Amino acid sequence: MSAPRPDLRRSPLHARHEALGATFAPFGGWEMPVQYSGTVAEHTATREAVGLFDVSHLGKVRIAGPGAAAFVNRCLTNDLGRIVPGKAQYTLCCATDGGVVDDLILYLVGDDEVFAVPNAANSAGVGRLLADVAPEGITVTDEHDAHVVLAVQGPRSRTVLAETGVLPDTGDVDLDYMAFVDSTWEDREVRVCRTGYTGEHGYELIAPSEVAETLWDALAAVVAEQGGLPAGLGARDTLRTEAGLPLHGQDLGPEITPVQARVGFAVGWKKEEFWGREALLAERERGPRRRAWGLKASGRGVPRAHMTVKLGGSPVGETTSGTFSPTLRTGIALALLDTAAGLSEGDLVSIDVRGRALECEVVAPPFVASHVR
Repeated sequence: MSAPRPDLRRSPLHARHEALGATFAPFGGWEMPVQYSGTVAEHTATREAVGLFDVSHLGKVRIAGPGAAAFVNRCLTNDLGRIVPGKAQYTLCCATDGGVVDDLILYLVGDDEVFAVPNAANSAGVGRLLADVAPEGITVTDEHDAHVVLAVQGPRSRTVLAETGVLPDTGDVDLDYMAFVDSTWEDREVRVCRTGYTGEHGYELIAPSEVAETLWDALAAVVAEQGGLPAGLGARDTLRTEAGLPLHGQDLGPEITPVQARVGFAVGWKKEEFWGREALLAERERGPRRRAWGLKASGRGVPRAHMTVKLGGSPVGETTSGTFSPTLRTGIALALLDTAAGLSEGDLVSIDVRGRALECEVVAPPFVASHVR
């Protein structure tokens, strides 16, 4: 086993990843597997069969106490009143100016408990923001090290969970999209949610760290039987980009609002209170100065983040994410384009790729059909 870097945290499954020959890279303060057998192979396996991801770098924060759900609802953007216990919700933590501090998933356990899964780099910050304003009787607990998070994604993901016993086989009955259930594995509670970050039918499992290795081994064995592969963060990034899903720190951030990023569906516009409400309402009313679009390359070349987008030789925006699409076999990007340019779907722009103009078509993401439901 390689010597740990003192500045990076490691998943409880790090030894398993090393045994599989994973290559690693820093991500959000963690040393995480980027790939095992190759990003394209892992991407394709997830689209066509099933992929198994360790995403334990994601945060885990429990908010509990009388009125915990109502408290969270006064802080974060989406409206927890839209869902019932047993459902999860995508939401945003915004600053007063409307910038996105983080995007996260909330699990509504009940009126008095919410379990939050923020991004790795922002986990402590989001928890601290909530703790700083929590009323007496409500606790905000960082449980980052207590759980692992595994994602089982792809058309055969339901079969994998049924055959391992993580989710009982109930025939054609499945969890609704964004629904969760508390199952058991080796007499320990495992929270299973019908969600993911790939655009495919899939699940995310939150399990105690003590059963991480045995759970991974069981899942990996069935994933292999189903023609799938363990997948790293490289494939996770290409999959989510094809699905048009934003990554915080690139497509969302302190300088990029939900209105600009086209994630206004995660804002409870009729709520009387949430952080950043006044700024976001004002921006929606006047219209954003820039808006997120997808770009699909017409020729050879791979767009990356922070490349200038031009129309007729004049800059009209910047890419926020970019990659080679293994499914489409071409370059794709997410970009923020100036609304004053009047661009719409089907228009042609160019990206400055190391001094060479790469022609791209403006498209509305996702780039591939979504199968999440």
